[in-house]
Amino acid sequence: MRFMANPIAAWHADHVRFGRLLDKLEKEVALFHTGEQPYYELMRDIVLWLRHYSDGAHHPREDAAFERMVLRDPALRIPVNRLLQEHRVIAYAGESLLARLEDAANGGFAPRADLEAAAATYLVYYRGHMATEEDMILPRAAELLQDADWAAVAAVVPKEDARTEQALRVARGLGL
Repeated sequence: MRFMANPIAAWHADHVRFGRLLDKLEKEVALFHTGEQPYYELMRDIVLWLRHYSDGAHHPREDAAFERMVLRDPALRIPVNRLLQEHRVIAYAGESLLARLEDAANGGFAPRADLEAAAATYLVYYRGHMATEEDMILPRAAELLQDADWAAVAAVVPKEDARTEQALRVARGLGL
């Protein structure tokens, strides 16, 4: 999330960007059904960037926002716990899909059914997760969180790992 004057708009803008990338990924996955060859490198790049940015920056900031929201409205504990669990599932599914895509992109063996199942799991969880946040969490965050909360959320430092530089190159290639 790029927190500027309007953190809710920044949160939503990330979701829009993620949705566009998931659409591209889904188009490539659909090629399996027609017997065509998907563009594995593009698929890998999309998942690599989503893993790096959303799991390394976006989700940790959401986690911080969720924590503050639950302090203000304890009734949000159960849906927030589910969203936190989904962050872990999305990260795991993304890593599993990324490994299969890296094999396929590098000429290795990746059974089509396994790759398609991994992609479907990733897409379903990711889209469902974003829909819940858009429909339920963002409106509540707008009501509950104050400037000091948003400052604390914005202060969450993105995680960097061995893939950071590769993810930055991929982002440029994807036009992000």
